Amino acid sequence: MIRFQRTPSTAAWLGAGLALALAASPAAAQQSVADFYKGKTIDFYIGFSVGGGYDLYARTVARFIGEHIPGKPRVIPRNMTGAGSRVAANYVYTVAPKDGTVLATADQSIPLEQAVGDKGIQFDSRNFFWIGNPIVDNNTLVTWHTSPVKTVEDARQREIAIGATGFNTSSQYPQVMNQLVGTKFKIIMGYPGGNEVNLAMENGEVAGRGSNSWASWKASKPDWVRDKKLNILVQIGLSKSPDLPDVPLLVDLARNDEDRAALRLVSAPPNVGRPIFTTPGVPAERVKALRDAFDATMKDPAFLEEARKTGLDINPISGVELQKVVSDIIDTPKAVTERLASILSLIEREKK
Repeated sequence: MIRFQRTPSTAAWLGAGLALALAASPAAAQQSVADFYKGKTIDFYIGFSVGGGYDLYARTVARFIGEHIPGKPRVIPRNMTGAGSRVAANYVYTVAPKDGTVLATADQSIPLEQAVGDKGIQFDSRNFFWIGNPIVDNNTLVTWHTSPVKTVEDARQREIAIGATGFNTSSQYPQVMNQLVGTKFKIIMGYPGGNEVNLAMENGEVAGRGSNSWASWKASKPDWVRDKKLNILVQIGLSKSPDLPDVPLLVDLARNDEDRAALRLVSAPPNVGRPIFTTPGVPAERVKALRDAFDATMKDPAFLEEARKTGLDINPISGVELQKVVSDIIDTPKAVTERLASILSLIEREKK
């Protein structure tokens, strides 16, 4: 027999029971999230320098997403550059508060780098909570209009310098093309962001850029697109962009089935896009609130109008979908990841 000790009154007991029932209800859970975020600031870490594609998308989302999070916290963009955005990703994974007051964006290739065993990845990307991606769009490898290399065939004939921000898509694409397509790109790494690579192209320091999404080119350099300042050698994705019907897909340059499997894997990160994620350990109800806020932002007329004015294409996938994309990349069959790891020379790099 269960005995309740010193219950003050039946009314008080019923009141306590009602409070417990309300606390367990969805409305109360939502209010709890709102109470948590009310008056707080969310730090939104951007793994690249100001003005590039990742920065533009992150800052535009940051302007609007706070209005859709219960409690309406302030969302403050903070650039944290280094190692092709790994500095920011490592910080968010290991140091940042694990309570839902941090968002971040980092290079879309990070799950792929983990899949191929890159020792520079000091975390498991599957443990981030992925909030959403505002743009699924093909990447491109380009050269400057004055470069003698204007096609893939030209790149097989002569060596040119290609700018990259680190061990990410900007270096992976030219490296994979050197190994499997026969190009002669000389990869120059260490630029803190895409804007610095663009400036290096203009100044003749490098002849091209190893990776940038087609949507980012249209948003950040519409005059270059309009004036044909870029030679688009190849697009990277699993199907062609409607705007680029005559530009070959990287996967279509494969010479055999084994190479095709490797090129399909390296072509998967565009689905990760310009990802937004938060730390491991965030309570489930806050993760849901952040994902719901992202989804609402993608439909917000004010956000869409701002994206239109800025020239940002919006083709989003949800946090739940993005979480699966990341897991699928990391869980690729070992034979394929080992093949790609060999192509990217990760083993040799680790020995240096």
